[in-house]
Amino acid sequence: MATDPQQRLLTAEEFLLMDFGPDQRAELDNGIIRMMTGGTRAHTRIQRNLLTFLSNALRGGDCHPYGPDTGVQTHARSVRYPDVGVFCGDLERPEDDELRTMPNARVVIEILSESTEAVDLKIKLPEYQAVATIDTIVFVDPWRERLRVVQRTGPRWWSDRDHDDPVYLDLPSLGVTIPHAEIFARRGVV
Repeated sequence: MATDPQQRLLTAEEFLLMDFGPDQRAELDNGIIRMMTGGTRAHTRIQRNLLTFLSNALRGGDCHPYGPDTGVQTHARSVRYPDVGVFCGDLERPEDDELRTMPNARVVIEILSESTEAVDLKIKLPEYQAVATIDTIVFVDPWRERLRVVQRTGPRWWSDRDHDDPVYLDLPSLGVTIPHAEIFARRGVV
């Protein structure tokens, strides 16, 4: 990816101070602001299914699912906004209500689209793997109803499995298993 040599790269701290307004979303990609677009109805449906299931399954615990308005700082010059992120720990302090990123991301889920698939799989995956608290990264293919699940198996080791057939999504660090049918359910589509 070529960049203008005169362009100053931003830090995550500088980026997080910017206000893009209520209708604009952006990520910081290695110091460069990248505007983000909205998803398709299938993307929104899957995201809603996952957030609903995880909200119910994790209620009362100290891990909480959030949508794409809550980011993960992956390094000093990148801030990513996964479609679904599960963060653990003391997250309900009033003074933290305005934060755009949260610490202690445990699970991140990206719902693929034609415009984001290459970035999600080639750039975001290694960034997420470098975050010490993240133990599961899931890529959801809404067209083929497939999952790719990348899970930490040791300090520097990961398993990486593509699931072409319907499977239960096991999130062992959360004690949650999500049935395939719940991820891709079409009930209540708007």
